[in-house]
Formats: sequence, structure tokens, C-alpha cells
Amino acid sequence: MLLTVTGLLVLAGLLIMASASPVLSSNKFGQAYYFLTRQTLGVGIGAVCFVVGYFAPYKIWRKLMLPFLILSSVLMVLAILPSTGLKLKGASRWIDLGPITVQPAEFMKIAFIGYLAVWLANRKREVAKFKTGFLPFLVMMGFVSIFFILQKDIGTLGVLAISSLLLFFIGGARIHQVAILIVVGLLAVGLFAYLEPYRVDRLKVFLNPGSDKQGAGYQITQALIAIGSGGPFGRGFGLSQQKFRYLPEATGDSIFAVFGEEFGFIGSVALMAMFVLFFWRGFRTAIRAPDPFGRNLAAGVTLLITTQAFINIAAITGLLPLTGIPLSFISYGSSALITNLAATGILLNISKYAR
Repeated sequence: MLLTVTGLLVLAGLLIMASASPVLSSNKFGQAYYFLTRQTLGVGIGAVCFVVGYFAPYKIWRKLMLPFLILSSVLMVLAILPSTGLKLKGASRWIDLGPITVQPAEFMKIAFIGYLAVWLANRKREVAKFKTGFLPFLVMMGFVSIFFILQKDIGTLGVLAISSLLLFFIGGARIHQVAILIVVGLLAVGLFAYLEPYRVDRLKVFLNPGSDKQGAGYQITQALIAIGSGGPFGRGFGLSQQKFRYLPEATGDSIFAVFGEEFGFIGSVALMAMFVLFFWRGFRTAIRAPDPFGRNLAAGVTLLITTQAFINIAAITGLLPLTGIPLSFISYGSSALITNLAATGILLNISKYAR
């Protein structure tokens, strides 16, 4: 079932990419299916990584997570450096490799969750203590956060922080430790918003959606128009109107709005149901995992993918402030697609050993 729902999500992503991307592709690259071609290539590479993750016994990753985390940290630094990084819209999140670009943050998310799964499995009863559990987790989270802050990728950091915090709790942390970390996180969000005026504007628009429809509120206004225009059954595949230069980031974090316009309320609910199903089967695998590492890794992968999906959907429907993070398996981005498919392959491998 997990394999089926993953395949359906990837297929839905390619389907809506074929509809949402031609206008933008033609304007930017002179090719109607530039984005779709590259996304399909990402699916192909991701499928190979999925197969590797599925057939390689998950226990081998226990020894590889620390090297993977170190490598990801090096890549994050390279993305920040002017000589190797690619800066777009004021953010340094990509490594320019000529014909392709790589987003190291996607590798860092999986690497940190994987390393955290190993750390929690090794600590077991010590996790609930301040010196051996709470403090080391806070230091690790702070270290990783520096990379995302320097890249100005607070949205992705938020997804990683929420997923890591929930995994920390599953791994044995006490509820008051989690509460303290939530307070620290909220204070950090307030500070980041204060330091960047556009984040303050996003919060103002979230609290009062109609305050700046042509400025900071333009994206959410156009997204809601798209979703509302879909009605119960949608306009039909390929018939979205908002993708024609009205809706910003139609292939990125706004792609759910295009999906909602074309497939309507019923299609949107079906897509969300697939993520709920992914969450259920992922946690079912975690609960039945034969050892603490398998349990933590399965839970971490599930949380990472579904947390990002539901934050994206909540933001583009006005339930949360806009974050700019993509929709798992659906939005354009080969780095995210490849890592998600690789992680899902590992998740399925864990399920083969389930009790």
C-alpha cells in the first residue's frame, strides 16, 4: 500500500507539472516542457535510489549516517560560498554544476533525521535526562540551523525542526522538554520575522488576508482564487486559468492551488488523503520495526515527508503564513524528489522486517 500511494503521488506530480509548467517553461527557456523533462529525469534517478533503498538492508545506514551528515554539511557550506553557490531571489540554496543545480538542504534534512535516529537508538533511557538528552539535542539542532539561516531558508528549517522535535519526543524525551523547545522555536521564528521585513509582511497578510492584495498578499490571493475557481469537481485537467502569469510559483510552492483549480475539492481531498495514508502506513512500519533504530528512522522519514506536505497545503490555503516550501513529491525540484524517493525506499525496506 505504501508503494502504491508513493507511485500515485509521483504520478500526480508529473501530471500537474505537465499542466502547470508549459507557460513558465516557454517564457524562461523557450521550451514548453523544460520543467517536465527535468522533473521526469528526477523521477528516473529517484527510482534508482528508491530501488537501492528498498533492497539494501536498512541496518547498513546506521554506520553511514554520520559520514552522510558530514558530507551534507560540506555541501551546505559550498552552497553559501559565492564561488560555488547559486544565489536566487536573495537566497543561497543551490550549488551550480553547469547543466544542473543541486539543493543540499534536501540531503541535509534526510542526513540529520537519519543521524538523529542513530543517536536516539544509542541513548535510549538517557534521552529523558537534561545533560545526556535535552542539551545535546539542542546543540545539534542549533548547529544544523546555522546552515539554513545563512542560506535564508527558514521554511525548510521549520520543517526539519518540527520533524526532529517530534522524533525526539518519540525517542524518549519528556513532555516538558518538548514544551521548552517549542517556546524556543516560537521565539526564534519571531526573531527571524523581525529581522526580515518580508516575513513580517507575510505575518500581517496571514492575520489580515485582504490588507495587501497587490503586494505581500498577492500570492495567497491568487492561490485562493485558483482553489475557489475549482469548485467541487474542478475545471478539468489543463484548464487552469491562474497558471497563466497570475499565480506566482505555479510549479513550486503554489502547485497545490493549480491542482485544486483543475481537479476541484474532491481531487484536493483525494490528494490529501494519499498523504494521510502515507503517514499511517509509515507509522505502522515504525511501530512494527524490529529495533529502536528502525523505529526511529521509519518515524523520522514519515514525519519529514508528511510534515512538509501539510505545511505547504496549509500555507497555500491560508491556514498558515506562506513559507515557500515545496509540496512533497509534487512540486518541481529534482533534489527533493530524489531524496524523498530514496527515503521512501528505506522506509519500505524497514517494513520488510516488521514484526
